[in-house]
Amino acid sequence: MVERNKDLLSRLADRGEQVVGRITDLPGAKGLLDRTTALAKRMDEMQKRLRSLDPLEKRLTALERRVDKLEGKGTTRKKPATRRTTSARSSTAAKRTTTPRRTTRRRPPPSS
Repeated sequence: MVERNKDLLSRLADRGEQVVGRITDLPGAKGLLDRTTALAKRMDEMQKRLRSLDPLEKRLTALERRVDKLEGKGTTRKKPATRRTTSARSSTAAKRTTTPRRTTRRRPPPSS
């Protein structure tokens, strides 16, 4: 009767505790739980290592810039391609023919 008076969340929490308690009784479940725990620990370690790479990358870029400057290369940016002058454009426009283009006529849809 006391069970009925509990709200739904309390009953679910009690059932969840019972299920977790019984999982360790199943064959192979302990190994699965151990592996998932080990996986979580390894993921945490990997995240810490990845976070420590950002400062190293910043230092590396700064050092690369310094080396480029010392070697006389300047910046590593690419120079923009040479642009055509307006006179070059006008001369190519003058070479074009002035004959009108042929237009294709549309055929009317077939009548049914």
